[in-house]
Amino acid sequence: MSSMSSHSKTVQNMLQRFFFIPVLFLLSLRASSQLPFQKLTLDSLPISWDEGMPLGNGMLGALVWKKENNLRLSLDRADLWDSRPMKGLHRPEFRFDWVKQQVEKNDYKIVQQYFDWPYDNEPAPTKIPGAALEIPMASLGKPIKTELDISAAICTVHWQSGVTMSSFVSAKNEFGMFSFDHLPASFEVNLIPPPYEGKLAKGGDVVGGDDLSRLGYKQGKVEKTNHSISYFQEGWGGFRYRVTVYWSWVGKDRVEGIWKISSSWKANENLTIDTLLLKTQLAKGFHFHASEHTAWWTNYWKKSSISIPDPLLLRQWYLEQYKFGSASRKGAPPISLQAIWTADNGRIPPWKGDFHHDLNTQLSYWPAYSANHMDEALVYLDHLDGNKPNYKAYTKRYFGVEGLNVPGVTTLDGTEMGGWIQYSLSPTVSAWLSQHYYLQWRYSMDRKFLETRAYPWVKEVAEFLTNITKLDMNGKRQLPLSSSPEIHDNSISAWFPTNTNYDLALMQFALKAASEMALALGRADEAKKWADILKRLDGFVLSEKDELMIATNSPYKESHRHFSHLMAIHPLGLIRWEDGEKSKKIITHSLQLLDSVGPGNWCGYSYAWEGNLKARAKDGAGAAKALEIFAKAFCSPNSFHLNGDQTKSGYSSFQYRPFTLEGNFAFAAGIQEMLLQSYAGFIEIMPAIPEQWKDVSFSNLRTEGAFLVDAEQQDGRLQFIKITATVDGPLALTLPPGNWKTTVAGSVSGIQKKDGAFYAVMKKGSSIVLKVN
Repeated sequence: MSSMSSHSKTVQNMLQRFFFIPVLFLLSLRASSQLPFQKLTLDSLPISWDEGMPLGNGMLGALVWKKENNLRLSLDRADLWDSRPMKGLHRPEFRFDWVKQQVEKNDYKIVQQYFDWPYDNEPAPTKIPGAALEIPMASLGKPIKTELDISAAICTVHWQSGVTMSSFVSAKNEFGMFSFDHLPASFEVNLIPPPYEGKLAKGGDVVGGDDLSRLGYKQGKVEKTNHSISYFQEGWGGFRYRVTVYWSWVGKDRVEGIWKISSSWKANENLTIDTLLLKTQLAKGFHFHASEHTAWWTNYWKKSSISIPDPLLLRQWYLEQYKFGSASRKGAPPISLQAIWTADNGRIPPWKGDFHHDLNTQLSYWPAYSANHMDEALVYLDHLDGNKPNYKAYTKRYFGVEGLNVPGVTTLDGTEMGGWIQYSLSPTVSAWLSQHYYLQWRYSMDRKFLETRAYPWVKEVAEFLTNITKLDMNGKRQLPLSSSPEIHDNSISAWFPTNTNYDLALMQFALKAASEMALALGRADEAKKWADILKRLDGFVLSEKDELMIATNSPYKESHRHFSHLMAIHPLGLIRWEDGEKSKKIITHSLQLLDSVGPGNWCGYSYAWEGNLKARAKDGAGAAKALEIFAKAFCSPNSFHLNGDQTKSGYSSFQYRPFTLEGNFAFAAGIQEMLLQSYAGFIEIMPAIPEQWKDVSFSNLRTEGAFLVDAEQQDGRLQFIKITATVDGPLALTLPPGNWKTTVAGSVSGIQKKDGAFYAVMKKGSSIVLKVN
């Protein structure tokens, strides 16, 4: 408890120094307030952690909600990890050829016991929570409104008494801040550590979250003074973290506070209490830091924008862009299952909050490229490159060959965790990850990145695929065992003796990308090598009706959440609508079959993925419908994806609510696919717009070839297009019929208009504007 009598001369000087800052802050907010959707508003405080208002900067995160009669800020840091080795996983039998032998003997129980059981039953390795701040609300009255201003990334809570609280996680620094206005004469802050000790509740619940006490930690120490609290926690293997919060009265009824989480694995690093550092930062004032913070977000929102006439989808897209900017940031780990919003429920997070590379991380970065968030996209690749030595050691140990593969489920440092090993130890994980290197190159056309990072990664993946596959009697390359996530779950029948369409698509993509990249670098011999190996792969397995199957003799006939058999359509774009009638037939019939089997076992990300698939099929109405179901039935009020159908409307048999992020970001990618596509070698504007969407526009969406595009449709007709080149390169654009007037700025040559297409060669910084006369 602290009172207003503790004012100091330092605080008075601070007030005088920053008297003018609130005006500048308000001006900054006004400058960033032009978003079509700006504020998520609730008429009270959320009462569950997974409905809390999310704040974050990639490394630090916070959730604002109410627990009992306390305002609660759940604090998190992305690198808080228990990284102990998975017990029993790395035994002598940890080899792909040993697994194959057991499958051939029809003796799979021992495989499950060795490699699946540890993930399901051991509490670690796992992401761990940070702590929480609680402010008693007895003297504050009833909360009447909570607002998340996504334009400024600031959450504000209003009480009936007139008290207000604002909070943000700094976009520029590794700390968070809060302020209270119109407070009564006293104010209290409490720091609530996670319950690492205590009576053991139910254990071994990998979906709902295991019991924190199973980690075996000695409960950390909380130290409290008049204006500060510090909490120090030791984890496994010398890992330690500290949470520090400091606050001060500013004027007669205002408190400003600041918090930080520090972490370390270094035995000789002393995690000192950060009070002095935080006091120094707090002395600059809440508004000073908020102004810097808001400036970052103002720039972020300039990267791209959209306007569509569906309020639900528009709102959700902006909330996804907000969460993406909050969760993926240079210098921090990439987006894991829950990223910086680890469960604050006294338990280990669902699926250990880890890095799932059999879908979850990949989907989380789908929207980065066309939304023009290339720096944020690189966060994923920085992580993969940084963990490459671990991946190569795993590849040699488990598969027994040279090259590069990545475990499907990993810790923070890329170490394998086991689980359902058809997917967690799949031979094609790194082939899927290769697409993100490919897309980063194609959307940036950065030759240095191609030469030093993208091609070296994809080349090693292609070498691995060459080494792991063998020629069958028909001269075609086959994997020793193949699978298709997560068909047949974890049974022996989840293994297929011949390549599934999932594995085929990924191998085809990686080899095709390796050949294309090598050719772009002038390495013709290497390009030919990968192209020749590609020719040794089978074509996709189709039914008599030209539907993509799971594998030979295995049609898609049971509802499943993971559309692994459709990878060739999306995201890989190997079967393209633009390639002619045969491809159109395969896409149409495969999606019709998907719909006819139904969504009984779908989860939220399935609808988000279906939106992308329907957009690739130029079905705007179908894409919008799938994305609408996702937004209204599979998200909590704060927009978090909760996996199951929360409305119990029959959209899925799953009605549970473990929170994961991949569905959110796949949704955003689906909207972008409706508005702009460039994967087929040319730019197509608004290729999948529902007929009833008459007025649509977007700005600064990015394409392959590194072009930025603005476009506007009015009354159902495309009226305006602007193309800006960020590098030198050729432009190919489909153009609807009309009398188009062309205006050029900068160096543009070779303009041609023919057969519904527009061609030009553009220099960096040049632009072309096309308007209908």
